Amino acid sequence: MRKFLDIFKEALSSEEKSYTTGSINRAIVLLAIPMVLEMAMESLFAVVDAFFVAKVSADAIATVGLTESVITLIYAVGIGMSTAPVAMISRYIGAGEKEKASKVILQAMYLALGVSLLLGIPGLIFAPDILRLMGGSESLIASGSGYARIMFGGNIVIMMLFLLNGIFRGAGDASYAMQSLWVANIINIILDPLFIFGIGPFPEMGVQGAAVATTIGRGIGVGFQLWILLSGKSTVKFYLKTLRLDWTILRKLADIAATGAGQFLIASASWIFLMRIISRWGSEAISGYTIAIRLIIFTLLPSWGLANAASTLVGQNLGAKQPDRAATSVWRAANMSMVFLFSVSIVYFIAARPLIQFFTLDPLIVEYGIISLRIFAVGYVFFAYGMVISQAFNGAGDTRTPTLINFICFWLIEIPLGYFLAVQMGFELAGICWAITLSETMLSVIAIWLFRRGKWKTVVV
Repeated sequence: MRKFLDIFKEALSSEEKSYTTGSINRAIVLLAIPMVLEMAMESLFAVVDAFFVAKVSADAIATVGLTESVITLIYAVGIGMSTAPVAMISRYIGAGEKEKASKVILQAMYLALGVSLLLGIPGLIFAPDILRLMGGSESLIASGSGYARIMFGGNIVIMMLFLLNGIFRGAGDASYAMQSLWVANIINIILDPLFIFGIGPFPEMGVQGAAVATTIGRGIGVGFQLWILLSGKSTVKFYLKTLRLDWTILRKLADIAATGAGQFLIASASWIFLMRIISRWGSEAISGYTIAIRLIIFTLLPSWGLANAASTLVGQNLGAKQPDRAATSVWRAANMSMVFLFSVSIVYFIAARPLIQFFTLDPLIVEYGIISLRIFAVGYVFFAYGMVISQAFNGAGDTRTPTLINFICFWLIEIPLGYFLAVQMGFELAGICWAITLSETMLSVIAIWLFRRGKWKTVVV
């Protein structure tokens, strides 16, 4: 027990560590602990918002569900863009070239700023039309447009939060990425009820208040990240002595980020199509599905911590010319993730009713939530390998392979199968959930097969 506590303290410390020598298991644990806590904090945004918004109305939580299904496009771009600096910085760190790694930071921020403006302005203007397109009722649109506008307009903080945390992870400074999300979440948890319910001097803003609280929380988290970089505490340094664009670095970043973002956009777009189908059965179906997804995300994102650990280890070990160590790190991280998700799936299947009832007591929403959660639990184990191995490809700089896998599994299998099972076969929401589970399982099988072929070991970044 004392040994574990010592490792836990070391993992959370900000001391510089080497991940290209010594025990692989130790390296995974040292990286994974702060990354798991980081991802848990990111998922907590979703759970906290759902908890408070569920107290407002079914339309309110449906607004969150519909908006979030579109906002996932921005998440997708943010996560996808972060694959570029992770791949480049981890390679440079593994090769002992810290100065080159530091030069990537400002150029990555320029790229993120430009993309966030392209995404945010249309979302800000057309928020009501987006909700209408997603199948929202007129009453939902009237009450939820403010929430959607704030979330779309404030996407810069989402983009920067993902990007800068990717930079920290690539450098091996996972504890700083974790700390920034702790700061953001504490602010969000405090502000959520204040703005939603109008406690004390704060205005009662309903569901719109959740967007205000989340955006402020994330904004403060980004401020914390910039302070770490500017203070020189991190492995990579943020130099302001030159603000000029470096087109060579930008082109490299854009090349990796384009397919990285495309990879996550494909996955996220499939969720939008599925949410549009679910809207056929009303706000209760959307609400039950949204609550189940929030619970799934709460435990799935910590597994993303292990996946991100694998990504960093792949990049740094390839930079250090140790491809076999990189491969071993991936398999061990995937096995750890599988054991964790198997344990969670048992809890979700058995305790689905009380878990959904923690958010709402509406009987119809509860039944829809139980159906969704139990079906997802059946295939939960397979999600582990798909996540870890896809991130391993990204860590190597091979963002094209997982993009192709996602296209096949999500657009060619998941969407058509979801429509067929839900609408044509009459299984409704259950059909959508089964389509998701089956396509994620297929993704894992394909990812394992391609990873074993080993072409990712020869990618140049």
